[in-house]
Amino acid sequence: MLENLQKHYGFLFEEALLQEITDVATFKEIQANDTIIDIGSYITSIPLLLSGAIKILREDKEGDDLVLYYIERGDTCAMTLSCCMGETKSQIKAVAETDTELLMIPKQKMSEWLSKYKSWQEFILYSYHSRLQEFIEAIDTIAFLNMDQRLFKYLKDKAFVNQNEVINVTHQQIANDLHTSRVVVSRLLKALEKQHKIALNRNQIKVLEL
Repeated sequence: MLENLQKHYGFLFEEALLQEITDVATFKEIQANDTIIDIGSYITSIPLLLSGAIKILREDKEGDDLVLYYIERGDTCAMTLSCCMGETKSQIKAVAETDTELLMIPKQKMSEWLSKYKSWQEFILYSYHSRLQEFIEAIDTIAFLNMDQRLFKYLKDKAFVNQNEVINVTHQQIANDLHTSRVVVSRLLKALEKQHKIALNRNQIKVLEL
């Protein structure tokens, strides 16, 4: 585990902190589409991603999801940090976008390391800042972009975190993530294909403009 940590976090954390993480963290392998954190659950650990990507979603009163942002290798989730510090229930859902490897760190270590390691303090502050920027971008996307622009941004973001211009996804899955209808998604995808921005295949979309 230490070697894997050094590979992905060695440039961020000092050796003493890397060793502490190795001593207390639990390694987990998550399959794509599995739920890692659900709304209403208590969070007892902080995730550090070693590989893969996780999408963070918000749920409305009807139980429909809306994708807020993604976290990738080398990231953690600000919402889990907030819930750990406040000992509150999660207000977001975390779902594996791809097969993912991560380390779960006990929440009591978060505050301990904040005063003990400057690198950890900087990492946490940077994570909060990054997630805040992504929240603002998500709000701007919903408030100011037309649905076709939101859809194309969604496809580009998904291709980026999957590190593959070909996305395996159904129209209904996209509709669920964007909180709209499958009919609307299908119509807009055909329009994007006519603009040569994407190429459509069965349950597969190739993003031509990244």
